[in-house]
Amino acid sequence: MVSSHARKGQGSHRYPFFSNTECPYFPCHEGVPEGEFNCLFCYCPLYVLGPRCGGNFTYTASGHKDCSACTMTHRGDAGTELVKLHFGELSELARQKGEMQ
Repeated sequence: MVSSHARKGQGSHRYPFFSNTECPYFPCHEGVPEGEFNCLFCYCPLYVLGPRCGGNFTYTASGHKDCSACTMTHRGDAGTELVKLHFGELSELARQKGEMQ
């Protein structure tokens, strides 16, 4: 089942919530209850920040970032808050990439 709506977060704020329980990988990270698993950031925008993302990650032997143990962006409104926190840094990286093209 695919569910997309806004949920109440901290205080009276609402945050975007999307859960795709029909995804063959759902849930892709262990430790988050199914009803709270937010798929909104399936492809984490913080990945590009490398070690500055703030998540629970490791590097593989080949040097790739492995985020399979990280649940930060999938816990209710935590992902939205984390992306907001790093928005300036993400915007700057996007601007730099645009200048390179």
